[in-house]
Formats: sequence, structure tokens, C-alpha cells
Amino acid sequence: MFEQTFKNIDDILHKDAGCSSELDYVEQTSWVLFLKYLDDSEDDKRTAEELKGKKYEAILADEYKWNTWAIPKGKDGKLDHHKALTGDDIREFVDHKLFPYLKKFKTQAVSPDTIEYKIGEIFSELKNRVQSGYNLREVINLVDELKFRTHKEKHEMSHLYEGKIKNMGNAGRNGGEYYTPRPLIKTIVKVVAPEIGQKIYDGAVGSAGFLCEAFEYLKKSKKLSTKNIMTLQKKTFYGKEKKSLAYIIGTMNMILHGVEAPNIIHTNTLSENLADIEEKNRYNVVLANPPFGGKERKEVQQNFPIKTGETAFLFLQHFIKILKAGGKAGVVIKNTFLSNSDNASISLRKELLQSCDLHTVLDLPGGTFTGAGVKTVVLFFEKGKPTKKVWYYQLNLDRNLGKTNPLNEKDLAEFVELQKNKANSDNSWSVDVKDINNETYDLSVKNPNRKNDAILREPNVILDEIRNLDKESVDILKKVKELV
Repeated sequence: MFEQTFKNIDDILHKDAGCSSELDYVEQTSWVLFLKYLDDSEDDKRTAEELKGKKYEAILADEYKWNTWAIPKGKDGKLDHHKALTGDDIREFVDHKLFPYLKKFKTQAVSPDTIEYKIGEIFSELKNRVQSGYNLREVINLVDELKFRTHKEKHEMSHLYEGKIKNMGNAGRNGGEYYTPRPLIKTIVKVVAPEIGQKIYDGAVGSAGFLCEAFEYLKKSKKLSTKNIMTLQKKTFYGKEKKSLAYIIGTMNMILHGVEAPNIIHTNTLSENLADIEEKNRYNVVLANPPFGGKERKEVQQNFPIKTGETAFLFLQHFIKILKAGGKAGVVIKNTFLSNSDNASISLRKELLQSCDLHTVLDLPGGTFTGAGVKTVVLFFEKGKPTKKVWYYQLNLDRNLGKTNPLNEKDLAEFVELQKNKANSDNSWSVDVKDINNETYDLSVKNPNRKNDAILREPNVILDEIRNLDKESVDILKKVKELV
């Protein structure tokens, strides 16, 4: 039912003049979904309080409750078409009454770790893009059919919402950067193995896939006490996100997974000067896939000891600095980081090896990230002691990865098993740091068991890299013309 409802909503939004892509569909579905979720959540809390003989204080005023403005019902429990707003009336109410009312929650909330604050923050970032009130009425009617009551319903909804985020990768406007393949995230979380009581951080949070999967992992890690549940809700998951839409989607994703008031901040992580990070700002675990290929301005680079325009390299410096001593990390980065010969790359590799134990490098095949031609690796490291030995695992599959043939958890099962003891195999080997060139600190993936790997690459990987380089050249030329 959920899946068909989502499809029907997309079909309606596709016809609306205000929505032009999958990104708009997700954004507009998100705010309606959120208000329905909030209504169901309020009902659950009211019932729980009444069972204890207590009165429940509703978050929203009566006029702005779902069953008042969105789905007013008659005595038969069905939509009262005489009271239900539609056309210009509903659009007028949403744009000029509902959204301004919800925005105020941000300034009125007791603290940022409350659902009230999140309501205010979400609706400060959003605006209703659905231009036809009749289309909006249809969307609301469909969303009302969705239920968020049982664990099964919530799980199915969060799974389908993830699917919508994944589809944004095909929508242009950089939608793909919001989505990291979930089998890869689950594997990274398994290897890093966070524990309840640790603070987990993603400074490039995107759709919050890492935080959601870490939450699922910790929920299953042991039988949870009431204190454990409160710790997971309030004091475990932290993130920062620069882009408005990604911030909204990440927050919604966390809420749909069951974290009521996610500690996600809408800010540019890289605008923070590394020298200003204190012990109280640090985290036990970093899980992230920072955007790669971006170019940061000179004033942003001034916040970092190693100056570089490459966004991912600045993020890596940030992650190393923001980890507590003994803290663990799993970070996705372009494989060229391991071998680039520029001064910034060399300095960053040296910093990583000297300040952290880079114990594992997972080398991923081309096509892991659908639509991105770049090859990536995952760096697993622990802060506070220098690296002595790096264990490499090269994921060699007997098929090409792509949209119709994506990465799955089974593909990564051998890596997870071998990584526990850093065992050698046809796909894995270790390199002693004293054998690494101390001028270049080259960490290239060179599988001693596959001699031709450095020469042979899949044609589609080469073509994708050429296309990406061409696109980068076009973008640079455009910027040059604008300056001229």
C-alpha cells in the first residue's frame, strides 16, 4: 500500500507546475508526511498519558491539527467534504497561516533537542511548492491513508522513504550526493561497531543514512533499558548539513526511523575553524561520506592547517580533529587521495598516519556509486596512536556494478569476516608503515596477488572518468567566462 501511495503522489506532483523533478517530489511529500506522522505520534502519546491517568498537552493548537485543517472528518469517520479546504482556500491556509505558525516553534521551543524545535526548524527551511490547491488536496488525502502506528508500519515507511532518496540520484541537481548505498553504510557501521553511550557524528550528513543505520545497529545490539532508549534519542546522533533540502530530508529520515528530535544542524561544517574545536565538541565515532570533487573558496581554506580546495580533504581534516582520543571512524573518500602527489594530499596522508591508526582500507569497485564514475575507498581509523600497519581489502566482483545491479551486503561479507583478524587472502594484504615512502606517503592500493590490477580497468570506469573530467572542464570554462 505504501509503495503505491507514494507512486500516486508522485504522479500528482508531476502534473503540478510548481514541482519539476524528483527532488521537488521528495521535498513536498516530506512536509505533508511529517505533519501526518506528527498527528499519529501525538495520538500515541495522548493514549499513553491517559492510560497513566494524566492529561496530555498537545503540541499543536486545534486549528493546526491534521484532523482540523487537512482531514476534517464527519460522524462517520470519513472526510467531511463540506469542511475540507481545497483549491485556492487550502493553498492560502497552508502558505499564509500553517507555515508561519509552524515556523514560530523554533523560537518558542525550550531547547534544540525537542520535537517542537525541529518543527520550527523544518518549516523555516521549507516552502509549499504545490501551486494547485486541488493537487495539494489530492496529496493530503493520499497521505492520510498512511499509518505510522505499529513498528512494522514505521519500518516500511522509513524503507520506502529511503527508496525515494535513492531515486533522487537520477533527478539531476546533484541529487545523488544525498545517497550512499545502504549495504555499504551497514558494512561500515558493522566494522566501526559503535556502542551505546558513544556520540556518533556525521559532518556531511546528507540524507542521514549513516546515522539511521547506526541507530538500527545499536537498537539490535542488546536489550535496551529505558535509560538506553533515552540516550539513543537525545545524546547519541549528531550531524551537520549545508544544503537546505538535504537538511530537511536527513531530519525527516531520522524521525521516520524513530529518532524524534535529531541533533542535526543546518550549517556549513567547513566554516568552522579547526583551531576552535575543543574537547567538549568532540565525538567518539565519525561515520561519513563527504562530498568529493567540490572546490572551496580561499576564506574557507583558511580554517584548515593544510590548505586545499578539495572539499573531501577539508572534511577529512575536520573529522580527524573532531574525534576524541581513542575515537573510531569510517570515512568514504576518492581513491586518488591515496596517491595524489600534490603537497596537500601528501601532508594529509602524513597527518592521518601519524595522528591516527589507519588500520583498514577498503577498495571499492567502479559503479559502487550509481551515476558517479569515480572510484572510492573507505578509510577506517582510530585516533590517538600512529599507524604501524595498514590492512587492505580489494573488493573484486565477478560483475559490473550499476543501477540495475547494485552493491549488496553479500558482496561485502568476506571483507567483514576477514577484517576481524586482518587476515591475508587473494583480495587482502597488509603493508607495514615503515615500508611506505616517507616523502610521498603513497598509500596506493597495490594488490600483490593481482599483478595486472594497476593496468587493467573496466572500460565503463574509464569512460565515466572521461565524462567526469569533461564535465569539470566545462564547469571551469563557464566560471572563467563569468569572471571575464
